[in-house]
Amino acid sequence: MADARAISVLVRRVVRRWVLPDQPAKGVAFLLAGTGTKAIRQRILIDQRFHLAYLGDVLVGVAAIRDDSHLFQLYVSTRYQRRGIARLLWRRVMRDSVRRAGTRRFTLNSSALAVPMYRQLGFVAMGPEQTSPDGIRSTPMQLILASDSHLGML
Repeated sequence: MADARAISVLVRRVVRRWVLPDQPAKGVAFLLAGTGTKAIRQRILIDQRFHLAYLGDVLVGVAAIRDDSHLFQLYVSTRYQRRGIARLLWRRVMRDSVRRAGTRRFTLNSSALAVPMYRQLGFVAMGPEQTSPDGIRSTPMQLILASDSHLGML
């Protein structure tokens, strides 16, 4: 709970830079509402798990999952991107979900710019880009683990 403000600040910065420019106005308002400190606290209270990456005392990345299967946040501070932090956060989330719930199928909704990064992590598109009722454009993606050996590959 104490990290909710720091998570919100990081996520909002990354979302403003990399996600919002590609979204319609209706989607922008919905996305920003979901990244505020209050919204983050509520998600933590309902047992959506957040995994954090720090370098020293600086929060540089966050990943969040619900139901041990749907990745709904994976953000790395712009200045720390391309250093493997997203991959490390994803590994932590995936392994934790497999351990906790035996998860073999993971889903997410990717912004257009993030699709190539998720492909590198092993996700595949489940169809074309879609627009949600809230106005958010995203590509639905999934990753299916074939075996425990897949865990070691990531």
